[in-house]
Order: sequence, then C-alpha cells, then structure tokens
Amino acid sequence: MEASEQKIDSVQRIRESGMRVVRLMHEGDCRYGLADESTVTLISDEPFAAWEPEGYLPLHEAHLLAPVSPTKVVCVGLNYKNHIAEMGHETPVEPVIFVKPSTTVIGPLQPIVLPEGVGRVDYEGELGIVIGRRTHRASPKQAGENVLGLCCGNDVTARDLQKIDGQWTRAKGFDGFCPLGPWVATGVEPDDLLLETFVNGVVKQRARTSDMLFHPYELVSFISNVMTLVPGDVVLTGTPGGIGPLADGDVVEIRIENVGSLRNPVSLHDGGAIEAQ
Repeated sequence: MEASEQKIDSVQRIRESGMRVVRLMHEGDCRYGLADESTVTLISDEPFAAWEPEGYLPLHEAHLLAPVSPTKVVCVGLNYKNHIAEMGHETPVEPVIFVKPSTTVIGPLQPIVLPEGVGRVDYEGELGIVIGRRTHRASPKQAGENVLGLCCGNDVTARDLQKIDGQWTRAKGFDGFCPLGPWVATGVEPDDLLLETFVNGVVKQRARTSDMLFHPYELVSFISNVMTLVPGDVVLTGTPGGIGPLADGDVVEIRIENVGSLRNPVSLHDGGAIEAQ
C-alpha cells in the first residue's frame, strides 16, 4: 500500500471511530493518542499516518498539549455579523484571512502571557477546523472530506496594536496567542454548534456556528485556493460579537457544543499551568 493510501485510511479510520485525537507528554515523549470519556489509547505515529495502538492510560492522568502541531494557523476575520458591527467594518464579500505563526500555539491549561508594554489584549473564542489530508484547490465538498475534526481555539489579539498597525500580523502573532484544544473531536459536523466564551466563569460570547457568513468547509476551500493546507494545519473560522480584554489572573474558557472546553489562565509571566478540573 502506498503512503498516500495509508494516510487516507488512517484519517478515515479515526473519523469513523468518533474518538478524540489528543497530543500529550508521556514518559518524556510527545505522543498522539485517541481518547474516549475516560481512557487514552496511545498510537504509534501521527494520526495522519499509518498507526497502531500502543498502550493505554487514564484520560485524567494525561498531560494534554495542543492537539496538533500545525505548520500554520489560518484565521478568518469578520465572519459573524455581530462581530463585524462591534468592530465597525463593512460586511466582506469574500473571506478575510490572515495567518498566525506556529509559535503562537499553546495547549489547554497553558498560560496566555500578556506581552510587556502591550495595552489591551482580547480573547476571541473560535471553532477550529483541523486538516487531515493535503488540501489544494479543493471544492467545499472535497474540503469537508479532508477535515480530520474540530477543536476549540482562541485568537488572542493585542487590540491596540491592531488599530495602530492597520494590519493584523503583530497584534495576532505573539508567542502563546493561539490556544488550541483540548483535543480534535471527530465525527462532528460544524454546521450548527453552540460556541461560548467565559472569563472567570462569566459568559462573554455566545453564538451558533450557523451564524457564520461563510460555512467552515467553504472557508477551507477558499484558503486551499490560496495556499496548500497540510495535515495538522488549523483553520480558525472567526469570532462572534462580545470580544473583550483579558487581565492578569483571569481564566478564559472556550466551550463548543460536542467539541470540548479549552481553559487557559492569563498571566504577566510565563508561570505554571492551572490544574485541570
């Protein structure tokens, strides 16, 4: 069997299982696994390659990392009408995209560090689409077939710098400004999911993914006609209205129906992670 066929079989195998793809530290090594409600099955390779099961551990004992290590995170701005209104922008006729570098990615419970000398830093809860197969000039249908699954994401933004620069690279590109996790949920369609953002337990954003201007698979298709997406890349599909600032000591949580809950503390210093609950 050729490598490309192995990858297709592996992605299908995971999608059809409906299990959650996790990435974790285990005995000093970074490993991938498949999780159910209580157990992680360690696998021998990346989920995009040919893999076999290699042992088990309780999910509550797993030190979860960001669920994938993307070459790039492609983000979509202005994809919810209420966020467009609060930002004072015109409604786009095509998706507005930008890229976060891979160094922005952190995992669940890792601290979002507020950069020194930077003013307002905002949360932006978003649905993440994780790519399972190489995707180049794909139709929306093909794009959907190439998706491994969904995750929670937070497009952290230095709002003052965004206004100063007039473009978004610096404001969106600080180390740690893209929490992802806690896993990749498979077997879930992105069409109509409840997305909520909480800060210190208080809801700040609430919307349904059906409120998006552009469907997630349309976004993946659009992006793939600009740049090739490779396995492990992530597309963040935009944030709804209700953005706001974060402060030292806050805990921000992104919850998405049938996907999961992503929690991160906010700190002035790169300190320890919060304890899982």
